Amino acid sequence: MKDFFKKFRDIWRHEELRNKILLTLGLILVYRIGSFIILPGVNSEALEQGSDTSGGLMDLLALFTGGAFTRASIFALGIMPYISASIIMQLLGIAVPSVMKMQREGESGRKKINQYTRFLTIAITVVQAPGYLASTVVSTPGAVQDPNGFWWFSAVVILIAATLLIMWLGERITDKGIGNGISLIIMIGIIASLPQSIAQEFIHPESSLYFFLIEIVILLIVIGISVLLTLGIRKVPIHSARRNFASTSHLPAGEQARSYIPLRINSAGVMPIIFAQAIMFLPLYMMQTETFQDSSVLQSLGDFNGFWYNLLFALMIVVFTYFYTAITVNPNQMADDLKRQGNFIPGIKPGRPTAEYLDNVISRITLPGSLFLAMIAILPAIVFSLELTKTQGFAIFFGGTSLLIMVGVVLDTLQQIESHLLSRHMDGLMKSGKLRGRSSAPVSGIAG
Repeated sequence: MKDFFKKFRDIWRHEELRNKILLTLGLILVYRIGSFIILPGVNSEALEQGSDTSGGLMDLLALFTGGAFTRASIFALGIMPYISASIIMQLLGIAVPSVMKMQREGESGRKKINQYTRFLTIAITVVQAPGYLASTVVSTPGAVQDPNGFWWFSAVVILIAATLLIMWLGERITDKGIGNGISLIIMIGIIASLPQSIAQEFIHPESSLYFFLIEIVILLIVIGISVLLTLGIRKVPIHSARRNFASTSHLPAGEQARSYIPLRINSAGVMPIIFAQAIMFLPLYMMQTETFQDSSVLQSLGDFNGFWYNLLFALMIVVFTYFYTAITVNPNQMADDLKRQGNFIPGIKPGRPTAEYLDNVISRITLPGSLFLAMIAILPAIVFSLELTKTQGFAIFFGGTSLLIMVGVVLDTLQQIESHLLSRHMDGLMKSGKLRGRSSAPVSGIAG
């Protein structure tokens, strides 16, 4: 406990780090305040009572926006339009040569891509804002007294401006604060509902203190497994002839410097879950039409706690994990970089044999990574179906996108704080077991 408080003193004594943390907390506070500001002319109480948000896409969006979606806040769309734009730009980088070229131009190319992402965010919000107002706000009896043309125009403009403000807050946190701003905003929206979910689980009539403590222990075990999945790497050893005689004069003749390539077990992050979840929402949309309303197949695929839904969901996550890993990890480029730097893998010839070897290793480690990812994704449904939790809201935190995002963001933020402390010759947050293999965007493929 003494060392724990010493770390906080070190953080507070580090002026730059202290200012970054305070700025980050201030911008997050602005985001949370905005999530409670209701759109003009909307009766939030009537909306919460009359809207059906039990399960499905509504629950997911409400989770990511910290409840702003269900209360018709000015931040109702949250950061999701920017996330969608970032995903589209990332996919265009694979299919469109001009975007691929910008990705290879370094800092200048990144700025161009960010600018295009902002414009695309505006276009997506222009489409999503009227859809949200029509399907969620206006369709609820008593939510809006007079939805005239001026109200529609003003509400759409406010939603667009609020989304751009959230995007700006995230970028400012990334540039001037600590951690990845977009990912932090998503995480804050997720954990905003955690205290209420814990309270509802604790006061549930069928729950008890003993049962609640067991649930907390299980949750901590799942979090530990998620941390292992996020940080897990496969070390591929590489050798490099040392050219600096001064640094190698004490080594035997011909001895080489040893290092390794860290290949992440879960290179795809949470993207396979997001892709699979988006497709699994299609049966719900089809069931809203008269043609497929009575389809038993679609009903079974629309049950989030059902066997067939979760089986298909898990299989799609495995497939998408391989797909997303294939388009984001390029063994040929890695082999070319090794050859250019004069490095090589012991026993493997440089060039094409190295690329084939790396591709084989990536394929092997992706299988257990994808299976663990699929298990974590369907774990909330398993936990709720087995009645290990009494409320659906608390079961959500036992896995899925929300848990992986929280774990990834926390690890990335801790790593940045530790780097600042070590730069001032202070002890890091952890004396041993340093955080390894974390990139600057913990929500892989999301936070641009």
